[in-house]
Amino acid sequence: MTSLPDWSSYVDVVIRYLRDYYVDADVAERVVERLRRRHADGAYDQSNDDQAFADAVTQDTVAASADAHLQLRYSVAQLPERDTLIVPESGRHPEEAASAGHGFVRTERLPGNIGLVEIGQFYPARISGNVAAAAMTLIADTDVLLIDLRRCPGGEPDMVALVESYLYDERTQLNSIHFPAEKRTVQWWTDPFVPGPRFGGTKPLYVLLSTQSYSAAEGFSYDLQQNGRATLVGEPTATGVSYFDYRYRVSDHLMFSVPSGYVVNPISGRGWAPQGVQPDIRVPAHEALDTAYALALEHVLGLGAGGWRARIATEAEVALTSDRPVERDH
Repeated sequence: MTSLPDWSSYVDVVIRYLRDYYVDADVAERVVERLRRRHADGAYDQSNDDQAFADAVTQDTVAASADAHLQLRYSVAQLPERDTLIVPESGRHPEEAASAGHGFVRTERLPGNIGLVEIGQFYPARISGNVAAAAMTLIADTDVLLIDLRRCPGGEPDMVALVESYLYDERTQLNSIHFPAEKRTVQWWTDPFVPGPRFGGTKPLYVLLSTQSYSAAEGFSYDLQQNGRATLVGEPTATGVSYFDYRYRVSDHLMFSVPSGYVVNPISGRGWAPQGVQPDIRVPAHEALDTAYALALEHVLGLGAGGWRARIATEAEVALTSDRPVERDH
């Protein structure tokens, strides 16, 4: 019979990472106190493998911190022998990203020459950048763009920066991430060059949000809102946490996801914590797409109907009076 790992030593490592790297020292101590109390009470003794132990610890770290980023994670593959694992938030394997359409759930031109891009995950740009470029090229010549993040749990900042780069004409700072323990700051800017044409920085842009829009989806929408580049439609996001994670090795198959940096927007001087990202137009999430689409159609009709725009104006008029919403069930 295989003996169980020494959970005590694992708890000690988790506590060390909390104290060394978590962005809020007071919250870290609250989590430490809970972990020690729960371990002393035998809460982890029934864990018969790494996965069960990780789940039990995560339940406590999230409950004590109200931070869903703070998780002990199980890795099927053996982890390399180093403390810090700067692994992607998602999509470490190209196959995973490919099987999810590289995060681009829906990309199309709606009647009225309106672009729609639904992003279900911001996969790493090194894996999914070509697909992002293809999606943004498809909608580059539309008159209005709708970006749907209502079902997006987050992802990678480099993909956030890449997609946002298509939405500005000039190089623009998006945010900074401060890492207190390392006394280091990383700035994120739009890219001066992108593959293919840009949608640009002047045409109307709507971003759709819900309580399921999380992490990188919040950062993406908050950046655009603070720069006055987009109108946010839908529900306030629910997390109220604007942190950036690093992963730290606990054992051969366990890594601790620790928010080690916090986001600061150059316009607001802060992140979206603690209230979450607030929409400019607040409607139930299931109405957000139809609401934004109607506003987009009205804008298109205001562009005129002469010459080559006659066909587009007709499309917009039909769509605006149609009983069939553009919303689809997923």
